[in-house]
Amino acid sequence: MRSFLFVPGDSQKKLDKSLGTGADALILDLEDSVAPPNKETAREITRAFIEAHGGSDEAPRLFVRINDLETPYWEADLEAVVGAAPFGIMLPKARSGDDVHRLSIALDHLEARSGVEAGHTGLIVLTTEVPIALLQMASFVDASARTRALTWGAEDLSAVVGSRTNRDEKGNYTSPYQLARDLCLMTAAAAKVEALDTVYTNFRDLDGLRREANEAARDGFSAKMAIHPGQVAVINEAFTPSEKELARAKAVIGAFEASDNAGVVSLDGEMLDMPHLKLAQRMLARAINAGVE
Repeated sequence: MRSFLFVPGDSQKKLDKSLGTGADALILDLEDSVAPPNKETAREITRAFIEAHGGSDEAPRLFVRINDLETPYWEADLEAVVGAAPFGIMLPKARSGDDVHRLSIALDHLEARSGVEAGHTGLIVLTTEVPIALLQMASFVDASARTRALTWGAEDLSAVVGSRTNRDEKGNYTSPYQLARDLCLMTAAAAKVEALDTVYTNFRDLDGLRREANEAARDGFSAKMAIHPGQVAVINEAFTPSEKELARAKAVIGAFEASDNAGVVSLDGEMLDMPHLKLAQRMLARAINAGVE
């Protein structure tokens, strides 16, 4: 999954249109994009949408962003959608691995009660929306076997910190938010789960999005979240290995296969060892998943 598109859970029109955007996954939002008076309606619409499209091989993977565990809404969110068997739940504003564990236990009970296969519901954990999470990142590593990805957010974090802006005059993240990004990436690697880059809020600036998505793919993120359908194609391109990258990965793998299990090989005048092989194998796996092998 390269692209994760947020869609308001209370908009049937936007949900229906989202199916044709090319996004690999949809995040059906019950949190920030839904006003409190519309929460119940959003739950009903979202559940029906999952029931209609969640089991289709042609449709994107469906995740639901619930409200955070400090609100009075999150339990009703889960009650409404778990029985429809979404592919996963996004937990916003996670403070530590304790929040992830608490949510995982709640999912255990709801899956059993709803007849959903145990452990079916995966988790995407938003790790950096509150400052305390940055001080407890290691706690996310072994918090739950359900965790499939970690991601990060700059907008909520900057509101809590009180930053005038989270980007500099060149459009790059300032130091506190670069730290949050880097910690998310390293924590995901330590947990052996995917790292998803955060949204690019200026949805009209596709050049800026392309630059940021390419940098994220370069650094090790496997996908990026989107807030507008027009961003999806740019993101998919950035996280799909190029022909050049794919040819290089195949050459590296071929060199090792031809070496009779040598630990070090030579290719085009460069000495390569096991980290190069692992990176090439990961690149090839991403290409296969993207359907470009």
